[in-house]
This record gives sequence, structure tokens and C-alpha cells, in this order.
Amino acid sequence: MAQPTTNPRVVQFGLFELDLDARELRKSGVRIKLQEQPFVILALLVERPGTIVTREELQKKLWPGDTFVDFDLSLSSAVKKLRQALNDDSENPRFVETLYRRGYRFIFPIASTDSKGEVTPARVPTSTGSGGVASDFAGGVSENLTASRRRLKIASLVVVCVLAFLFILYVGGWRKRSSLRSANPHIQSLAVLPLANLSHDSEQDYFSDGMTDELITELSKIGTLRVISRTSAMHYRGTSKTLPEIARELNVEAIVEGSVVRSGNQVRITAKLIDAPSERQLWAESYQRELKDVFALEGEVVRDIAQEIRVKISPREETRLAARRPVDPEAHEAYLKGRHYWYKFNAESEKSGHFFEDAIAKDPQYALAYVGLANYYTVQTSEALRLMPKAEAAAQKALALDSQLAEAHRFGGCPAVFHMGLGDRGTRTKNRS
Repeated sequence: MAQPTTNPRVVQFGLFELDLDARELRKSGVRIKLQEQPFVILALLVERPGTIVTREELQKKLWPGDTFVDFDLSLSSAVKKLRQALNDDSENPRFVETLYRRGYRFIFPIASTDSKGEVTPARVPTSTGSGGVASDFAGGVSENLTASRRRLKIASLVVVCVLAFLFILYVGGWRKRSSLRSANPHIQSLAVLPLANLSHDSEQDYFSDGMTDELITELSKIGTLRVISRTSAMHYRGTSKTLPEIARELNVEAIVEGSVVRSGNQVRITAKLIDAPSERQLWAESYQRELKDVFALEGEVVRDIAQEIRVKISPREETRLAARRPVDPEAHEAYLKGRHYWYKFNAESEKSGHFFEDAIAKDPQYALAYVGLANYYTVQTSEALRLMPKAEAAAQKALALDSQLAEAHRFGGCPAVFHMGLGDRGTRTKNRS
């Protein structure tokens, strides 16, 4: 009777080792940083080499039913990080093969070492069970342990030859991929389309619109990048036009689109960068933070986009993106509601003042809330002369809290400029489409 097989605890493939006990991925003995979700995906794949691990299985393992997440983008992001760790390529994979709309499959020969130090030769099974690592490898391990030493040596020699051949292919593929990466477009203009509200609550539209507005504002602060204004971008909410059509109308090279999910004190933003003429996705990522760290989240998105499109962020801009202070979540929500009503440009815009004042009451150090209040004062035409000093005082308070705040500098010490239509409510010269 065959002896029971112990679970393989270290799985080897090529130059890599996956240590299931230490939860580490190593390359030539050097540990490679790998986040939890990509690690879990890799562990599931090597448990069943040569067999499809379905998207549904991955969803149940990574995101239980009560988890609120954009599954498609989150899974793509996790697999992308796994491929980066393995230097793998989705179009020419060595390790992880994508089966469109079905799942993923590990395709590289695997060797495993169990807790007793016994090695199973590299192999990809033609069929597997569903019991995890032990059941997937049990049959093959038993057969190889009873085989002769001569057969084991032959098998090892074959593996070495195969690995050498695959390494040669990899080097050639790496050079090709490097040349393709260097050929990525140097984008100098883009538009941020309205972020989709995935909270399934239309009352939360103000939040997704506010996040769109803030992302546009942060990107527009990169001096070498032309960003289309919020007013122009918002016209494309729910449009049936194609991305190339939108890009031609706005005269931009790339489009940023994505979604926002707010759940409790957490906010998740997913973003995609698309080369507009070809509709080729250049980059996609998902970010999640607590609401108090929403500015840090936005800064991370901006830095990643800038890196992908190869625009240079000045040291001053980099410092500003990294130094954003946490904000009181309730104050931020009140500020976004104020912006929501401000941009209606109708009688309801007067409601914005209440929300800006509420944001200041909740967080007196919130510079943007003072800018919002100054904007509110400048459109009270019936009381313009009486409220102008208040508008100027609010703008000066914003500058005292943040001397680099461009929104406050637009007052230029004269709020009347805003009343004439040249302030935040009007078009921005730099970002005009």
C-alpha cells in the first residue's frame, strides 16, 4: 500500500520558491515583496498546476460575499502585481496563463519539498483533484518515490534542459517587453471622466462627483500636464460616445475613467488610464483608504498616473502631494456637498454656504472649506458689497492655513475678480479645453 504523502511546503518553479509556511516568495533565495492577495492567488494556482482556477473560486477565497468591491478590477490588479513579482507577461506567459472570462492556470513545471525535506521532481499534472496541495500532488509523489534512481536522474536532466530552454525564451521575451515599455506614449494632455458611483445609491452622487473634481484639481497642478476642466469633463457623464470621439472633441491624448465606492469609513477608488486613439488600456489600479486619508489616496493616484504617462513631477509638486494632512471625514463630506450645490449654478447654489460653514465648524484647519465659503460669498449678488470683505477674509484664512493653495491664490487679493466670472466658477485658463 502506498504511504501517505505529506503536504509540500516549499514549491519550486524555475528560479522561484514559494514557501507556504513562511508565506514568502523567493527568487534565487532572495525574498520578493508580494502582497497578501497576489500571494493567495499564487498559492491556489500552484496547488493545482495545469488546471484552471476559476474566477468564481478566486472571488470566494479573496473577497467573501459580504465584501463590497469592484471584483473585476481588483482581481486584475492583484494578478498584475503577481505577474510583476514573477516578471511574467500576460500576452506571453511563462507562469500564469489567463483564460478569458474563465480564470487562470499555472503552466510552469513545479517541484515541491515536503516537511521532511523530500523532493518531488518538477511536473505539471494532466488532471488534479479538488483537495488542495496534498491531493493534487499525492499520486505523482507516490509514483516518483517508488521509481528507480535511474528514472529520477533522467527526469531531473529533462527538467534542467526544459528550464534552460525556457530561460532563453524568457530573456528574449524580456528584451521585447522592455522595448515595448519604452515605446509607451509620453502623454501631455488628458481628461478625467466622471467617476462612476458604485454605491448603488444616487444620494451618493455628490461624493463620486466630488472625488472626480478633486482628482482633476490635483492632476492639474502638475505643471507639464494639460488637464481638461471639470466643467467640460462632466458633460460626458453617461455619454454613448466612444473614447476616441471624446478625446477628439477635447483634444487630449488619454482618458482617465474609474469608479468610487464608499462603505462605512472606507473609500475605494479604481482608476484606468486609456490611450484614447487606440482605446488601449495603459494602466489600471485600485486604492482603498480610510476617509480621513482620502487626500493621501488622491495623491497616490496622481503620482501613479504621472509615472505611467512619463510626465515629470517637480520636487515642489511631489512634496505637496505627499504632505496632505488628514481631514475630518464629516468635514470632508460637508465640503463635497457644498461643492455639489455650488456647481449647480442655480438657485440651489445658495445651499452651498451652509455646508462650507459646517465643514469649517467640524475642522477649523480645513483650508479648502474656507475657499468654498469665499466662493459662496462672491455670488450673493444682492449683498455683494457687504459680503466681499467676508469673502476676502475667508480666502486669506485659507492662505494662512496653506500658503500653496492655488484655489485661494486665484482671488488675487480681490474677490471682486470672482464676481466678474474669472474665479473658480468660471473657466481656468490652464485647463480650458
